[in-house]
Amino acid sequence: MKPITVMTIFGTRPEAIKMAPLAQELARRPQINALCCVTAQHRQMLDSVLDIFQLKPDFDLDIMELRQTLSTITSKCLLGMEDVLSQAKPDLILVHGDTSTTFAGALAAFYHQIPVGHVEAGLRTYDKWSPFPEEMNRKMVGAIADLHFCPTVANRDNLARENITQNVFLTGNTVIDALKTTVVENFTFGEEVLNRLDYQHKRVILVTCHRRENYGQPMTNIMTALRRVADAFPDVELVYPVHLSPVVQEAAHKYLDNHERIHLIAPLAVDEMHNLMARCHLVMTDSGGLQEEAPALGKPVLVLRKETERPEAVAAGTVKLAGVEEGDIFSMASELLSNQEAYNQMAHAVNPYGDGHACRRIADAIEWHFGLRDAAPDPF
Repeated sequence: MKPITVMTIFGTRPEAIKMAPLAQELARRPQINALCCVTAQHRQMLDSVLDIFQLKPDFDLDIMELRQTLSTITSKCLLGMEDVLSQAKPDLILVHGDTSTTFAGALAAFYHQIPVGHVEAGLRTYDKWSPFPEEMNRKMVGAIADLHFCPTVANRDNLARENITQNVFLTGNTVIDALKTTVVENFTFGEEVLNRLDYQHKRVILVTCHRRENYGQPMTNIMTALRRVADAFPDVELVYPVHLSPVVQEAAHKYLDNHERIHLIAPLAVDEMHNLMARCHLVMTDSGGLQEEAPALGKPVLVLRKETERPEAVAAGTVKLAGVEEGDIFSMASELLSNQEAYNQMAHAVNPYGDGHACRRIADAIEWHFGLRDAAPDPF
């Protein structure tokens, strides 16, 4: 049989981190003609990931614009995909997770009657406003998709509740595959302040906060709590790579500037982020990806949100929901910084998200679906 053409579509940094190792795995398969299309919903942050994984896109829509809206992102993706899909004529489109690129890519494929595979399928909060717009993006992609690649059993069960039971594969999360490439022992950071930190005698807290549903009062509460943590614990160094969103930049600098142990730095390349995570003491974040990555490195995570679509980590004990109230965030961070037993329970819990072979399982499932191999992959 002639090779099948499989096109990966992604546009943001988190998507790129999780799709790059899959794109590499597909490219290694003789029976797959692997193509890559990026929308550049995030331009600078996306490019840094492409460089680290030495991935060169076949198509680049370059849609990013200043203060872009959800409507402009979606419409520009849809229009841009017209020529790409007409030219490439892929047998399968792969999208990841829950971004606007993900939804627009899946919708464009549907309009062209091209099958869709959804990587990281089945995550749900069951609140369409949180995370916004991600919860509805992934639900709509789930309705369009033909192949569903679920990281965990809970994700698979979510799809079953929506009567999606065909072509559902339990794979683990591709981000664990990515960590095998990026984390190294003697890493030198491009951000010089990270090279100067005393990781042995100081407790470094890695912070990220950028989600749209946290704009406004929740973000104010989070920033105020972070400063309280730094004030209360003299051995804590707080490192916050600040998202490029003007809203996030304004809040971070308003509440966290002018503190000798709070380091507001530019967004980090994925290898720098992963190696900082491997060296830090604790992660405080509203990011989805960090909830999966940090437990694989033995780091407790406090989630700066009211809910999470990753309940497996909460059940496993690697993640706790800190919410968006200043007092709650400060209290939970203080417990982990004051109670070694509580810290150890989280740090030593088993990561539920993967074994580093998700990309192989996804590629095997695609080949099996198209009749290029005899058996479906064993589930994670």
